[in-house]
Amino acid sequence: MKTIIKTHLIVLLSSILLLTSCRSEETEFIDTAPEDVVQINSDIASLIQRTAANDGSNDNILDFANCFNIKLPIAITANSVSLNINSSNDYYLVESIFDDNFDDTDAVDIMFPITIVNSDFSEVTINSMSELTAQASICNGENISDNDIECIDFVYPFSASKFNINNELLSSETFTNDNDLFSFIEGITSTDITSINFPISVLTSNDESLQINSLTELKVTIENQQNTCDEDDDFDYDDDDCNDCTTELLASFLTDCPNWYIDKTRQDNFNYDDIYDGYNFNFSTDGTVTAFWSSTSATGTWSTTGTANDILVIINIPALSYCNNIWSLQEINNNDITKIDLRVDNEDRLRYRNTCN
Repeated sequence: MKTIIKTHLIVLLSSILLLTSCRSEETEFIDTAPEDVVQINSDIASLIQRTAANDGSNDNILDFANCFNIKLPIAITANSVSLNINSSNDYYLVESIFDDNFDDTDAVDIMFPITIVNSDFSEVTINSMSELTAQASICNGENISDNDIECIDFVYPFSASKFNINNELLSSETFTNDNDLFSFIEGITSTDITSINFPISVLTSNDESLQINSLTELKVTIENQQNTCDEDDDFDYDDDDCNDCTTELLASFLTDCPNWYIDKTRQDNFNYDDIYDGYNFNFSTDGTVTAFWSSTSATGTWSTTGTANDILVIINIPALSYCNNIWSLQEINNNDITKIDLRVDNEDRLRYRNTCN
């Protein structure tokens, strides 16, 4: 009998200790300072949601819409070429087809039905191009300010805690992606006491990782970073192809690989793609360039200046006038075949190719 009584006492004491511990934890959480609480409809709640919102601009080459993405995979034809788009990395396949010729009309035909993912991660089934166009018309137009913040990103995972004063339930949730975080903030009510478990990390548009230790610090950081980058909300799909280009990178391609050839030449709205068939171009580190063809050669100069999408390439080979211009570097494409695409006002064009990687 004494053993039974002792056992009941142990269970009772354990329950009391557990309840006391939980009550202590709940009391401690309720006493959280107001500046550490994410309140419904607060500025910080809005900033967090805007940062976590789904960015719809990265697939504009397909849908011309900044406020939603097309859910992948999908099947399309780009200029009559059939493609399966399985991930965002495949968008370059469409761009490569569009870039290949100036004279054709670029068009994407989508195999419906598809699903679109809105900025709040809700999904809608679309059954036709007219439905897709109608949805796109709801979005803000090119380069018009929209709600999402793209210049700073959360680094996952991290967690938050929530205490509901009505049912006295204390819970914790770990976020592994933007959708998780957006939905959590969306679900905060007026009876919730919500706090992020700091420290957390964020990533700026220049790939700098910042440690955040409080809600106040997070608010200031998002506000300071939200307009520090080009959100690329236009429909010019190839205007950022040289984000990572440098003059040093371009020079290493040109001088390390011999025997470049030209496959695209355009000036004054006329194509001269075959004008330099059989010509090999060799670029030297001393700034000279030599072309060889049919036991003949011509020599000129080349130089570069600028950074990223503002790199200029000056080529002057007196005997080969269609090569000469102050070109803008459009793209360095180093997939199966290396392509260096040069443009002037998106009208004149010169593209060098090489199989040297």
